[in-house]
Amino acid sequence: MSKKILIIFGHHNYKPGTSFNAACRDVFLEECNKLGYEVDLINIYEEKQIKFWDGRKPDEQILNYQERLEKCDVFMVMSPCHNYIMNAATENFLANVFIPPFSFTYRKVWGNFGFPVPGKLKGKTAIIFYSYGGPSFFVSLILQQIPRRVKSSVFKGLAGCKIKFVRFYEVLPNMPKKIFEKHMNKMRQVVNKL
Repeated sequence: MSKKILIIFGHHNYKPGTSFNAACRDVFLEECNKLGYEVDLINIYEEKQIKFWDGRKPDEQILNYQERLEKCDVFMVMSPCHNYIMNAATENFLANVFIPPFSFTYRKVWGNFGFPVPGKLKGKTAIIFYSYGGPSFFVSLILQQIPRRVKSSVFKGLAGCKIKFVRFYEVLPNMPKKIFEKHMNKMRQVVNKL
């Protein structure tokens, strides 16, 4: 069955062959094409820069992104991890696009307390892709799990999405070819398991 997939790519080196993230994106796209999936790609750094979120109603650019999200079956947010968050451009994209009432609302129970009610993304599969700069055991085991948990809270807890994670911990300069190919195969497997 053909799937509609939206890739939200947040790396400043977005052209083919310029970064590890771009290589992962391109292998993902290649595998999607083999399977006949319809793919929509947003290169955040290639788009018109989004203003910082200021609480105003979404403009045409944001409404367009929301419409594209609504049409997809699966979306993947790809970003390197900088200071334990996605990079600033990706975080700003999420802050502007994944807002109430599009992705969730709140139902008041009592006083100032309530619970989130998923919006238009409910039931969609969200793939959260992180690449980290170093393979330190402590950092990988403890600290680098924080952004994963935060994004899980947003996409699963608030928006009602099914979550898959793709994480690479040893994205270092001069990565051995064997390790690089192992990672590319992991990206192919992600597509084949959709």
